[in-house]
Amino acid sequence: MSAATALKVPFIDLKQRYEEEKTELLACVERVVSQGHFVLTQEVSEFEQAAARYIGVKHVVGLNSGTDALMMALWAHGIGKGDEVITTPVSFVATTGSIVHVGAKPVYVDVREDQLIDPAKIEAAITPRTKAIMPVHWIGRIADMDAIMAVAKKHKLLVIEDAAQTMGAYYKGKHGGSHGNAAGYSAHPLKNLNALGDGGFMGTNDDEVARKVKLYRTHGLESRDSCVMYGVNSRLDTLNAEVLKFRLQRLKSVVDRRRRNVEIYRKLIKPGPVYIPPEKPHEHNSYVMFIVQAERRDELKDYLAARGIESLVYYGTALHLHKAAARLGYKRGDFPVAEKQCDRVLALPHHQHLTEEQIAYASEAVNKFYG
Repeated sequence: MSAATALKVPFIDLKQRYEEEKTELLACVERVVSQGHFVLTQEVSEFEQAAARYIGVKHVVGLNSGTDALMMALWAHGIGKGDEVITTPVSFVATTGSIVHVGAKPVYVDVREDQLIDPAKIEAAITPRTKAIMPVHWIGRIADMDAIMAVAKKHKLLVIEDAAQTMGAYYKGKHGGSHGNAAGYSAHPLKNLNALGDGGFMGTNDDEVARKVKLYRTHGLESRDSCVMYGVNSRLDTLNAEVLKFRLQRLKSVVDRRRRNVEIYRKLIKPGPVYIPPEKPHEHNSYVMFIVQAERRDELKDYLAARGIESLVYYGTALHLHKAAARLGYKRGDFPVAEKQCDRVLALPHHQHLTEEQIAYASEAVNKFYG
């Protein structure tokens, strides 16, 4: 195929998604705007109830981001200054940020070949100050929760799941974020269950945690004239709640189509220079991102771009090596598996609107790059 006739393979599908859902999305806008009520309305409660049923937890609390969901889950469990939370150096910066913002210290342990926290390394990182473990279900693949929960139980630790990328993903038949004490979910536009902008929610089975977070998200107001604590403004917008309630009904279709596309890539990309972590029998990954680990990653990315195939380095810096993390005292070499992966990771386009022809074209380009 010549450059003039090359296919375009876009990384993001938000415009296509709008065209597919246009009638229903505009109906959501009409329903909300016509009522003239936009803050903590019935639509928010209905979404929270629907999401709780989907995940399999007792409570979901709608918030303005997955970051706030993690922070409030930590805060509601009493984690703060002087405490330590064990987590992974492979994630978005918000994972670490949520721990820092409640005054606690993030303590990293290395990852397995699939980019998820290595449970075998958690125990060595536990100190008398450790209060919780925060596994990250990266790219829609659930961490090894049986092993993590066993360590947590042995040492009487909380488990707060970073489930930002988890909607539609399962571990041994149980939805991500339903294993530990609480979980934070993101509804950012690039997630499988996405809002029309920022959004998020927290899930838990704990009545008191849910009650505290509901208070905290709205300035600590028990009623309009009764403030029982000083909280923040972190409410899921009514319009986004209505959109998420609609899109929750379509989530299985979105995940199924993305899983199908990943399977096509698995069949077409030749193994060797490109490593695609296998999906284990007990996993049902939602593939918020489809990340491979590739030799000469940056050269491959440029090669694909020249052929109209968009890709994304997701992410190229382990969390302990960011400038903001300098005060934590880590250095290059502390987590070699994570660092090696960050030099190799590349997210390929896999969204549900791609055709088999586009995926075949992208796979062929990857194979040609390596000769």
